[in-house]
Amino acid sequence: MDGGWRLTGEKIYIHNAPVAHFALVLAVTDKSKRKRGGMSMFLVDIDDTPGAARAYHEHKMGQRASQVGGFVFEDAFVPGSALLGEEGTGFGAVLQVLEKGRLGIGALANGISRAALDTATEHARNRRQFGQRIADFQAIAFTLADMATDYEAARQLLEHGARLLDEGRDANAACSMAKLFASEASIRNTSRAVQVLGGSGYIRGVEAERLYRDARITTIYEGTSEVQRIIISRAVIG
Repeated sequence: MDGGWRLTGEKIYIHNAPVAHFALVLAVTDKSKRKRGGMSMFLVDIDDTPGAARAYHEHKMGQRASQVGGFVFEDAFVPGSALLGEEGTGFGAVLQVLEKGRLGIGALANGISRAALDTATEHARNRRQFGQRIADFQAIAFTLADMATDYEAARQLLEHGARLLDEGRDANAACSMAKLFASEASIRNTSRAVQVLGGSGYIRGVEAERLYRDARITTIYEGTSEVQRIIISRAVIG
């Protein structure tokens, strides 16, 4: 419209929305073109824009230090200066950051994996049964070996994806592989940590229990595991 735009719609499950003062909003500005040239990005002041409001302060299963909520826009006027970049370039801008975002979530997941390995190893060294450390039992030792292998394999995939990005090469499939493997390995490792700790790993407030809850979302945001498999399979099939 002349002099600006009016935004109507809503979005849920946004990190930091309950405490955000500004929002990056991707909106359809040309319905005939839709995502290919029909979407634009806006910077919206949530506090001072009539019709823009925070909503949906959710209570999550894990990663509770990171707040999640939503925004609602009801005929919210934003001036022309709120447009980021050129009109119609919003969807392309989003695509440019997807690979980096997937690497970031993969790295987060692998950090959870490492923490799970550390807490399980510490417990296995200190916990004694039948006159010896439980780490000396082959079942426990092999579990720790599997955890260490998953962590290291994910780290190598993540570093490979980051290297391709740094070199300006095609990193789409590599980043999806890294995110897929690291996130699913994180779920495996946190489950293993709970198993190593036994009953104490199931108690609220114990690190292994918290990590188990924190890991679950990593296979969902920044593209689910199923989405990553679509991307990877397309690269394989051509």
